[in-house]
Amino acid sequence: MEIEAKQPHYLSSQSPALLVTLLSVREQYKKKYNSKNKEEIKDIDRKLSNSSLGTEHFFREMGQIYEASVSLPETDPSRQQLQHLPKLCAQLLLDGFPLELVDGDASNIPLRWVSDVLSQLNDLVSPKSKILVVTVLGVQSTGKSTLLNTMFGVQFAVSSGRCTRGAFMLLIRINEDVKKVLNCDFMMIIDTEGLKSPELAQLDDSHEHDNELATLVVGLSDITIINIAMENSTEMKDILQIVVHAFLRMKEVGKKPKCQFVHQNVSDVSAHEKNLRDRKLLLQQLNEMTQAAAKMEKKEENKSFTDVMDYSPDTGNWYIPGLWNGNPPMAPVNAGVDHKPVDCSQA
Repeated sequence: MEIEAKQPHYLSSQSPALLVTLLSVREQYKKKYNSKNKEEIKDIDRKLSNSSLGTEHFFREMGQIYEASVSLPETDPSRQQLQHLPKLCAQLLLDGFPLELVDGDASNIPLRWVSDVLSQLNDLVSPKSKILVVTVLGVQSTGKSTLLNTMFGVQFAVSSGRCTRGAFMLLIRINEDVKKVLNCDFMMIIDTEGLKSPELAQLDDSHEHDNELATLVVGLSDITIINIAMENSTEMKDILQIVVHAFLRMKEVGKKPKCQFVHQNVSDVSAHEKNLRDRKLLLQQLNEMTQAAAKMEKKEENKSFTDVMDYSPDTGNWYIPGLWNGNPPMAPVNAGVDHKPVDCSQA
């Protein structure tokens, strides 16, 4: 009782200080983001992570407590007391809250927790309900979460740097009119952390981490959106290689998901001829990477990207302009920033 009495006073006295700390750390990150001192950026990123608290942290704690309780005997009162957590989380998932699929800090999937939550979700909805799974992949800070928020009207956290950690899934209920078009009752959106993260680049197994994450989410998805920012075109080949390896492994298990490329910050989205040349160049690069990946995986019968992926150069590319129509700060917001993602989602 004494602790409970002190709790409101502690929260009220500490909250302003914590908010000031978070804002100051964010300002430091914005100033130092392009710095060559990677250790300094890593330290600020860690402070930013430690100063943040969201619903995902509470979901994570619920999952870890539930996973720990599973090791107890079935008759143990402590285990029985926590059996309602998966159903509670499934109800929150139906209400539009995102569920952490991959722990971004530990690179771990709480299999029992996620499995039981999805089992409870299956019990809450109609047994014959169909779910369309859409995943987004891309380099860090290319606007993946912002793209999903604009396309589907959701609220994934957005910020500069390594904002999303791990992978989150969010359920969207489809209305009756769209059900007939999509032939599904729900849409599961999976938002992933950025590949080629500078924070993880110093680790020896950073490539393995990216490959595993890409393979996991591609394996779960029906449609994979590859988000490419034009200013990060130098890193485009790296992410394409990761994606091709993931798609190649999916073919081994008899799965051939659809692929859509979204090109961000395109200067002139109406220049059809220029975009046509870009599409041909992209397909050529994809074919080269498919051949290289197939050779590494000893699956050399795959000669082109379309052998492992349901992809059409004419209908599988979308171009989104930059935020500003001119040079800021006086430039107006580009109207295509909202319209183009909506067109992509309707396709």
